[in-house]
Amino acid sequence: MKWIGWWYFPARLAWRQLVFDRTKLIAATCGVLFACVLVFMQLGFKDSLYASAASAPVKLDGDLFLMHKQSEAMWRPVQFKRSELMRVLGNPAVAEAYPLYLGLAPFKNIQTQTKRTLMVYGFDPDSQMFNVDAVRNKHAELRLKDTVLFDEYSRPEFGPMRQLLDAGENVTEINDYKIIIVGLFQLGVSFAADGNVITSDLNFMRIFPRRNLDDIDMGVIRLNSGALVKSVQTELKSHLNEFVNVFTYEELLHYEKDYWANTAPIGFIFGFGTVMGWVVGLVIVYQILFTDITNHRNEFATLKAMGYKHGYFVRVVFASSFFLAVLGFIPGYLLSLGLYNLAESQMYMPMPMLISKILTVFMFILSMCFMAGLLAIRKLKDTNPADMF
Repeated sequence: MKWIGWWYFPARLAWRQLVFDRTKLIAATCGVLFACVLVFMQLGFKDSLYASAASAPVKLDGDLFLMHKQSEAMWRPVQFKRSELMRVLGNPAVAEAYPLYLGLAPFKNIQTQTKRTLMVYGFDPDSQMFNVDAVRNKHAELRLKDTVLFDEYSRPEFGPMRQLLDAGENVTEINDYKIIIVGLFQLGVSFAADGNVITSDLNFMRIFPRRNLDDIDMGVIRLNSGALVKSVQTELKSHLNEFVNVFTYEELLHYEKDYWANTAPIGFIFGFGTVMGWVVGLVIVYQILFTDITNHRNEFATLKAMGYKHGYFVRVVFASSFFLAVLGFIPGYLLSLGLYNLAESQMYMPMPMLISKILTVFMFILSMCFMAGLLAIRKLKDTNPADMF
């Protein structure tokens, strides 16, 4: 009970001070709301960036993956020799090894004839490399010459592909090469590519005539049942050339995310935007609390003269900070939820509002308000009962 009273009376005084001037309270709440929305959106864009970067690796059905060490990410690969991938078959734990070819190329919109760049994936259709039912069910069609599958989660600038296919319009060009779209699959866009196409390795070489089957972008390895992934990874690293990375599934996902977080400038931009939102909110809340203390300086001096300790006023300021954090966070969260839906509809990339993100932002905003309160408390030290006379 003593602990409750220790906080109850300062909190009641803090609340009454805040609601006494409604205009100032609204201004402070809007400041916290702005910071809250800014942080939510920056974190949302960053999470969307990471989710889209991992969308392709997530769909690959493999235990180990080979990439050239100079490859920054899947969308910026450096080729290496197919013979290097075939060497892994000498390990008794390796069941299968297949090459994957990657390339960016312009796709011609069937309706408007405009071109827009997308990512082209080339692989052996019989390998069942992609863990996507629509791709596995079309492996026979992909064996035919000049056939591709189109990602229906691509941006709408490529055209209403489902409606076009239903109408029998399925012929267009990729990299100025005539192709036939034989079906759709679902993968999703990323910050690197606005759309995706999957085709066979032979058709990939027709679309990219300067490429050859001996130069691959990635190797997908499946192990025998019961094989220890980490153990096989260590063995392959010791036998393969040093310019090749051997990733596990989790390491490949981390590698793709790490590129956008630490190598590409956009990761820094989102992180910097989050910090700036915190700083802007800190300044706004500090100004509100500082002004509030200044305007009630005589009242605080009176309470000091009555015997109230400095710790009491510290709790008053921190209580005000807590109330401002809650009052700004609730509408900020609701507004951000609507903005997330809007952003998803325009970017065609997922922006989930996870519980962990909600708690993170709330603690972020709470720390911002408490820091502002800590800075504003310095003004209380200057309060002297003698100032009243």
